[in-house]
Order: sequence, then structure tokens, then C-alpha cells
Amino acid sequence: MEISTTLTTAPVDDTRLAEILANPGFGTYFTDHMVTVEWTPDRGWFDARVTPYGPLTLDPATAVLHYAQEIFEGMKAYRHTDGSVWAFRPEANAKRMVRSSHRLALPVLDPADFVQAVEALVRVDQRWVPEGAGEKSLYLRPFMIATEAFLGVRPAHHVTFMVIASPAGAYFSKGPLPITLWLTTDYTRAGRGGMGAAKTGGNYASSLVAQQEASAQGCDQVVFLDGQELRYVEELGGMNMYFVYADGRIVTPALGTILEGITRSSIIELAGKMGHQVEERRISIDEWRDGVTSGEISEVFACGTAAVVTPVGSLKWDGGQTPEVAEAGAVTMAIRRALVDIQYGRADDTFGWMHRIV
Repeated sequence: MEISTTLTTAPVDDTRLAEILANPGFGTYFTDHMVTVEWTPDRGWFDARVTPYGPLTLDPATAVLHYAQEIFEGMKAYRHTDGSVWAFRPEANAKRMVRSSHRLALPVLDPADFVQAVEALVRVDQRWVPEGAGEKSLYLRPFMIATEAFLGVRPAHHVTFMVIASPAGAYFSKGPLPITLWLTTDYTRAGRGGMGAAKTGGNYASSLVAQQEASAQGCDQVVFLDGQELRYVEELGGMNMYFVYADGRIVTPALGTILEGITRSSIIELAGKMGHQVEERRISIDEWRDGVTSGEISEVFACGTAAVVTPVGSLKWDGGQTPEVAEAGAVTMAIRRALVDIQYGRADDTFGWMHRIV
């Protein structure tokens, strides 16, 4: 893919950039440039370009605004101590976008072109990649939207793929602290044959009302059960789940109606190499509650791109809760440390996950 580059004439000055990178937060500030590639049935993908970051101009009839035909990815670039910049498993994100494209009837962007687009933006805006101290990184958001101005209900005939980037601070400013989860029985995230396995905005939109419910109950995140029996644990609003058993086994809910997280799949490999038997299977909410209460389940954690690994302190539901846990468990922290050390170049990448960009 040929990508043209038009540099901004008004980049953020060095002083302001230093202020931003000192305390970037998450998703608040954006780099100087963005990548855009367009698609039509006749031309395929065309006009790939890096341009100054700026607003989009969309017709009120643009299809994505009406029928939510869109998908996205979330990934990070990390600066190592020698100044080099690396992405974590971008090929896996590219392949997941292919799967999401099929589910949302969007055109497929070749994984090599996906990775090339990400590389192009990071190279142009490499000064926006923070130093790795304190788990800072550059968060990358590739996304694809239906941009045809047409109100008919069919797959769009004009689609736009873009990549934007935002510096990100540590998810936990004081270290990974256990979170409290709320079990919703009023809402489900996905059902059989639905879009649960696709990374599409509708899945996240459907989780927001349940997240409001969790917040009203004083909890940090919401847990969803399967949509058929309301019995089996699926995932949080934006993270996959893991259960550590007293005998060293680790269980994570099986795929099907949940998102195949890149962090999730990495932990399966990493934990196996660390000597844990990892099972992908259905786990009922009763097994979770009874296991934590009896001690059979010794640790629970969630995982995702933003937080990497998040310890779970307790689960609450209408009428009860599991015993509270004040500190992250040893297995949880060992897995988190091993993964983060690979990402920031502090440990050997024996899996071949890191992809050098600069």
C-alpha cells in the first residue's frame, strides 16, 4: 500500500508536548496526524494518506450514523529504554479486524496494510510516544466506518479506515488495586449468533446502561452473563475474565459470544509457559461465588489493553457479595509483571510478540 504524507504546519510545540506526556490520562490528547484510507467496490482500497489530525466532515445521511456499521481496534506502542518504539502484537489486531469486518459486512483490509498504516502514523508522530517509566504508552485506535451517504439498509458502498493515536498514562496511578464488580441480571451483552465476538461500538454502547447500574451500586465495573440461561460468566463491559484456582489451574470463559481479546490470548500462552494449566470453558456464576467463598478459587482478575491485568476484589449482586480481597493475588501480579516486562523490553520476548516500528 502506498501511503502519501502531508505534515501539519502547526505541530504541538515541544513545551506543551512535554506537559501532555507528563500527565497524559487516557483518550484526552491526540497526536498531530492521522491515517485515512478509503474503499469503494469498484476501486478497492485507495488514497492512503497521513494528514494533519482534524475533524471529519460527514453528510447527515452517512450510513454509520444510522446503522452503526463500524468496527475498531485498540493497541499500544511502547518506548524501550534505548529509545526504540515497539507495538504489541499488531498482526493479531489486524487479523481480529478481518473477523470483525466479516461480521459487520465491511470490506477486509489486508493485515499487512493494517500494520503498515499503524507504522506510518507512529513513525510520523514518534515524538508522542512517552518514555516507558510509569507504564506510559501511545494508545492506537484503528477504526473502520461506513461513510456512504445513503439511508438504504445494506452494506455501505463507501467505507473509510482511519488510525488515530493518543498518549496514555498508567491505568493505575497507585499500582493495580482490586476492583469491585456488579453482577447484572437485567442486561446481557451478546447472544448466540450476535456480534459479541466482533469489536464493534454497538457492543460497548449496549454495556453502558449496565455500567451505570454498577456505578449506582458503588462498583467499578459490570459483569455480564450469557444471554440464553443467565448462568455462565461472559465478560465485563470491556475486559475478559480469569479465575485462578487453589491448585494452580487458571480458567477463562470460552469464546463464542465474547471478544477474543489480544491480552486474553497472550495470557493463555504466558500462563502456560509459567507452569499453569489453562482451561477455556464455561464457568457458571455459582462456581465463581461458591469457589471464592470456599477458597477453591484463590484469585480473580480481568484483562484488557488499557489496564493489562486488573485484580478483582469482590463481586456484588442484588442480595449479597463475595468476601472482599484487599490486595492483588500473587499469580495475578506475576502474570501482569511478566506481560508488562515483555511489552516494555525488560524481559526477553520469547513469543515473538513485539513488533519494532522505530
